[in-house]
Amino acid sequence: MKYMRFMARSLLMGLLAVGGCISRPPAVLYQLDSGSPILKDKSSGLMVLLEPVDLADYLNQGDAVLQRQRDGTLLSDPDARWAGNLGDNIDNVMLQRLAGRLSGQRVALEPIADFEPDIEVRLSISRLDSGPHKPAVLEGHWRLLDRNGKLRNSRPVRLEEPHQGNTADQIRAQSQLLQQLAEQLASAIEPLSRQIVAARKPRPVEQPKAPQIPTVEPVRSDVEIYRF
Repeated sequence: MKYMRFMARSLLMGLLAVGGCISRPPAVLYQLDSGSPILKDKSSGLMVLLEPVDLADYLNQGDAVLQRQRDGTLLSDPDARWAGNLGDNIDNVMLQRLAGRLSGQRVALEPIADFEPDIEVRLSISRLDSGPHKPAVLEGHWRLLDRNGKLRNSRPVRLEEPHQGNTADQIRAQSQLLQQLAEQLASAIEPLSRQIVAARKPRPVEQPKAPQIPTVEPVRSDVEIYRF
């Protein structure tokens, strides 16, 4: 009798567990948004190479959407997942925003054959997250190098964006932070581009000066001659 009760209880618990799994809705998939920048078909300016963004290790932990708690800890959201690789998503957002902002430049994520980049963008992100009671925060550092590998500009970054608390608005806020970061980078690249272009313009060749021909002054003929 006890055995039958045990079997019935085990079967009931199993059915409840299976029922719970079946009734649980699937996780919602999210992507960071570039904001639909306007891209031109052709660009004839300098070549800008965006290196793949260097992400903190905790952002490379699969497809989990992490939530920052009140005490600063991070927990995985059981109802949310990233739609694809987060690093690739961030790379694409930055590429789209920079290409739209630097409309006269050629912006690429990977090196192009037979072209050396005039400006190389190296970006590292050490933090990009939010929580139901925590604002979206982006922290990192960027550097700009010329084609000779010389550091031309560098800056640490900390950006913050409020949101309404739900996961969808948190992702919107994180997208806004990436768009702001791209604007900051573009503002630093534009004057550097002008400097590089100005340095490459050929200097005007000075024309040799014509030789100075000495002027001959006429001999005075009105000089009086005195005879003694």
